[in-house]
Amino acid sequence: MSQSFDYDLIIIGAGVGGHGAALHAVSCGLKTAIIEAAEMGGTCVNRGCIPSKALLAASGRVRELRDTHHLKALGIQVGNVVFDRQAIADHAINLVTKIRGDLTNSLKRLGVDTIQGWGRVSGAQQVTVTTESGDKTYSAKDIIIAVGSIPFVPPGIEVDHKTVFTSDEGIKLETVPPWVAIIGSGYIGLEFSDVYTALGAEVTMIEALDQLMPGFDPDMAKLAQRILIATRDIETKVGLIARKVIPGSPVVIELADPKTKELVEVLEVDACLVATGRIPATKDLGLETIAVETDRRGFIPVDDSMAVLANDQAVPNVWAIGDATGKMMLAHAASAQGIAVVETICGRPRQVDYRSVPAATFTHPEISFVGLTEPAARELGSAEGFEVNVVRSHFKGNSKAIAEGEAEGMAKVIYRQDTGEVLGVHIIGPHAADLIHEAANAIAQRQSVSDLAFLVHTHPTLSEVLDEAYKRALPTLQAV
Repeated sequence: MSQSFDYDLIIIGAGVGGHGAALHAVSCGLKTAIIEAAEMGGTCVNRGCIPSKALLAASGRVRELRDTHHLKALGIQVGNVVFDRQAIADHAINLVTKIRGDLTNSLKRLGVDTIQGWGRVSGAQQVTVTTESGDKTYSAKDIIIAVGSIPFVPPGIEVDHKTVFTSDEGIKLETVPPWVAIIGSGYIGLEFSDVYTALGAEVTMIEALDQLMPGFDPDMAKLAQRILIATRDIETKVGLIARKVIPGSPVVIELADPKTKELVEVLEVDACLVATGRIPATKDLGLETIAVETDRRGFIPVDDSMAVLANDQAVPNVWAIGDATGKMMLAHAASAQGIAVVETICGRPRQVDYRSVPAATFTHPEISFVGLTEPAARELGSAEGFEVNVVRSHFKGNSKAIAEGEAEGMAKVIYRQDTGEVLGVHIIGPHAADLIHEAANAIAQRQSVSDLAFLVHTHPTLSEVLDEAYKRALPTLQAV
């Protein structure tokens, strides 16, 4: 480290992305500090991935134990199943406390300096931290901005954090309202609908676009609606916006036409969860001191190496990762970006291959995907002059899934007809979030289904659903 700097690397934000970058930086011999204004662990650990999975795990057990038809098929009889809402909420809180403690201790153990306060860039290779005792400025050879995101609340929606709330409050599970409206049918809305219906609530899901789950592959969205929505106490309102939401008892929701904004229907429900996506937490970061302007949505512009841009030119020694960049708003993507930036700083340039980054929705059953959707793949094929083919395999033909009585779902593999290169894989079914990584690795290596079809999978396992799909694709290539 140059003696002219306090640190080799300062990271603003201690979420999963910042934490991953800090750990890798230390392993590369960089003197590192990480700055956090709130809780260590950021959104993922405190208000997102971790507590929501705890709620899904507990509520999923309730759903399973109350599914007498499923249990009877396995030869099991269970009496009346009850749950303690506060105990479920405490399970999530305790998990957050443990993971946050583990994260903090790992940084301390490795010698990363953690600075509590609001960090902002205050000039070239300088960061100023505001704390209760005042401001202090630190210098660093490189700076990584990893400030994450916050829930987006559309205009007209009034949040009181009790009857109308975002996922930040939802993960506390302070109540299980009899009737909950969920605005948005993305992964947050789907996961909370899974939790609430498992615990006995009725849900009305409101989607402004003309179809549910618009970000998912069409086949997955169609099947998910049959498995996760149609069979549960979920009513859907598609092609309508929540023009106005008024907290209270009841919560009043005005539904309107998205184009004309004319009132169509008024709902009165017990509670409303606003799950309309997230926006970057990029205000008051001092970006103006280095001539950086965020885009109209607040995202920090970066190049493929995650270097921050000012007037389309990379700002020396300033980087941004994670949700703040809008590249791919996933915790593990942020971590991958942070590691790539550290590698680049150390003279080993690396970029993230976004096509190979998997994602999952932890409903029951789970949904996972990696790479391109079928429409996106066909659009790419049309632009680059190749044909796209698709194969599907179903869990109803998988011995392990049948044995467990969880045979709903399928795997879908999208590939190039000429080379067999895998372009995208989508799975809905038991343990889909774990199964997707085989496909993610295949896409990372640009493997062909002609190679994957000859790999050996343990029998009987759920992984054979992908093995079956690869083998179904093989004759289509041999016929070319």
